[in-house]
Amino acid sequence: MAKKIMFVLLLVFASATPVKQAEAAIPWAEIIKQAIKRVVRAMDLLVQRRQNRQIRLQNAQKALENTMAKLKLDEIEDWVKKQRDLYKEYYQELKKVKAVISYYFRIKAIADKQTAILKQYQTAWSLFRNDKHFTAQELGHMRNIYDGILAETGRCVELLELVVRSFTLQMTDVKRLEIIERSADATDQILDELNSFNQENKLLSLSRAKNEFDAKVVKSLYGLQ
Repeated sequence: MAKKIMFVLLLVFASATPVKQAEAAIPWAEIIKQAIKRVVRAMDLLVQRRQNRQIRLQNAQKALENTMAKLKLDEIEDWVKKQRDLYKEYYQELKKVKAVISYYFRIKAIADKQTAILKQYQTAWSLFRNDKHFTAQELGHMRNIYDGILAETGRCVELLELVVRSFTLQMTDVKRLEIIERSADATDQILDELNSFNQENKLLSLSRAKNEFDAKVVKSLYGLQ
């Protein structure tokens, strides 16, 4: 229903947007692109630091095990008691490293979809605004809808940035997962709506073809069968 409403709005309110707005550059795309890069870069650095810490902890464990192997049997029990807290800390830290790495792949997958949204928008808008089958008013309203889609995508990216920053703040894993899933669900919905909106516009252009040759050109342009 939401997809149909967007398409109807495109036609019903077409006359509300002047020609110049249709040709104006949309700043959202570059803003979101840079935000996605920041998210992925921050997660890369975070994972790298965690992995380096894991290596240091593993080396420390090996050193401790080597030391333990040199002790006399009657000293092992006392050594284990003294080092119990250190081992506990090691396993807790190892658990954190694994959690961060799992978060990384989840966040990276969402960021990839957000990048796909940007690329699909840029490709479609580049074709639509040069398509003579659309009026200037229709292109203006189409631009407004893309603005809304990109704004929603930007909010999804902000959620991912919040998760990345949360590793230096007090936030539970439950809360992190909740934010990640919220961003993932919203991103999936945006991608579906963008696909639908672009497809409807492609078919609208095809329906306005003046002759068979014109229709063939439109099909080739938009990859329609």
